[in-house]
Amino acid sequence: MSHYVVRSVDRADAETIAALREAGVATAHEAAGRGGLLGPSIQARQIGVAIGGSAITVSCHPGDNLMIHAAVEVCRPGDVLVVTTTSPSTDGMFGDLLATSLMARGVVGLVIDAGVRDIASLREMGFPVWSRAVHAQGTVKASPGSVNVPVVAAGQLVSPGDIIVADDDGVIALPAATGRTVAEAAAKRLDNEAAKREKLAAGTLGVDMYDLRPLLASLGVRYVDRLPEDGLA
Repeated sequence: MSHYVVRSVDRADAETIAALREAGVATAHEAAGRGGLLGPSIQARQIGVAIGGSAITVSCHPGDNLMIHAAVEVCRPGDVLVVTTTSPSTDGMFGDLLATSLMARGVVGLVIDAGVRDIASLREMGFPVWSRAVHAQGTVKASPGSVNVPVVAAGQLVSPGDIIVADDDGVIALPAATGRTVAEAAAKRLDNEAAKREKLAAGTLGVDMYDLRPLLASLGVRYVDRLPEDGLA
């Protein structure tokens, strides 16, 4: 099997990435037709942080972070490092030293389908991570892998240059070519949600705002003041 470090990545424009970051993962996911979402096994390791950037992807041997070190060189300001392993792993493959190196390159965060360590230091440094686990288990630097090849993270295909948005709700990966269209759809959703929020705050019920009463009736849901004495029919 061949292994590569690919230097060139086609990235989306900064304005599109920023718009999707501001929209948030949940809205971007809906605007993208409910696609691109990484599974819930990858969790935010800090509260109230949102990032957006271009994916630099890494495929590693489990328990071996050699290729993460190799990936640092090809990172640019605004990138997000996305790390996977060739079989499931929770080993602590990333810590404060690698974070220091990535911050020097302008990388805005890490998404890793494995473990991280030094989590208190990472929070203090302000380097955000989304990971499968927090685990002090150490790793080695011995096995080949690849940088900037398609990978699968928590069940989602991530390609180099994909737009990564991550916040408290999770992580989404979107092809760079679709970014502007999704950002425009997300902006429309946010406007629509703002109008709905005003109605709900004024006391309008969701069943009325969404015209759900006919649906409930068609599904056989009945409104009664009390249950019948003979119980549920």
